[in-house]
Amino acid sequence: MQLRNLVSKQLLKKQLAEETFKRITVSFYRYLKLGDVENFRNQLFIDFTDLQVFGRIYIASEGVNAQVSVPEHNWNKFTEYLNQNEYLKDVPLKIAVEDDGKSFYKLIVRIKNKIVADGLDDNAFDVSNVGKHLSAKEFNEALGHPDTIVVDMRNHYESEVGYFENALKPDADTFRDALPKAIEMTKDDKDKKILLYCTGGIRCEKASAYFKHHGYKDVNQLYGGIIQYARDIKSGELENKYHGKNFVFDERMGERISDEIVSTCHQCGALCDTHVNCANDDCHLLFIQCNECREKYQGCCTVECQTIINLPLEEQKKLRKGKKKENAHAVFKSRLRPDLKQLLSDSKK
Repeated sequence: MQLRNLVSKQLLKKQLAEETFKRITVSFYRYLKLGDVENFRNQLFIDFTDLQVFGRIYIASEGVNAQVSVPEHNWNKFTEYLNQNEYLKDVPLKIAVEDDGKSFYKLIVRIKNKIVADGLDDNAFDVSNVGKHLSAKEFNEALGHPDTIVVDMRNHYESEVGYFENALKPDADTFRDALPKAIEMTKDDKDKKILLYCTGGIRCEKASAYFKHHGYKDVNQLYGGIIQYARDIKSGELENKYHGKNFVFDERMGERISDEIVSTCHQCGALCDTHVNCANDDCHLLFIQCNECREKYQGCCTVECQTIINLPLEEQKKLRKGKKKENAHAVFKSRLRPDLKQLLSDSKK
């Protein structure tokens, strides 16, 4: 069998829309030492294909990082498979808070140098010396401590739509950039209680070890990240100290943790926390857009992009010719391009 997908995106999305069963979106990760990475990758692709699992899985010699969508009728087979796998037995599963079953439309299993791009030399410090894992209840209690420093280890476009109370939010496009900025922001607080959090916990595993390597005395991290926190506050009837949405890296782009909207439309400034990608595929900019602006600009970030998507297809192809298409899924940029404000301003004249 082919060990990669060869079906068009359009057909895959159509097939997903026509499915008559429910899916469960779940994420998991584990740092471990993998021997034959390629064989592990290929077998996982074959077995997950048999289970009709969709999603994105990164595999490296240091471990596995997965966000997947599992057919509800195959859930038991899926968990049994994980528990029979020597590398994935008893791996903690983080089930999505809000799930329409349309988070992924195909299966991607890729071999990477690292399961999270952190830019760190893992030989330079003890990556296993991680911070203390805190439950949702413990995290809430620690938030109330006067000497606590809370650090959001996500990117700026994630923290823009949701965050914990009083959190420091590094102004970074990537986790690689967030790490040194977080250290710089807290360099005078090494004797204070440090609380780290991220989406599902994986970034905090490496970040907490990095903080301890830099001399921080009391480093803690939210167990299971925001995803697990949201489920625990509901089941445990705990106070929700998270404001807004949790950004997720799939077709949903977010799941609501509280009813608050803490961000605004990048085009008109109205309250909004809906991330979209520009409808012009040659741009594909990630930004926040309200329904009114979505209609006005046809899902585009600028009038320039709106003009392009309304050109005949052949004209669009001519414009693309010779241009290197940027992978906006790899480099998310939710800030407006330098020219965007001016273009929007000109369009309103």
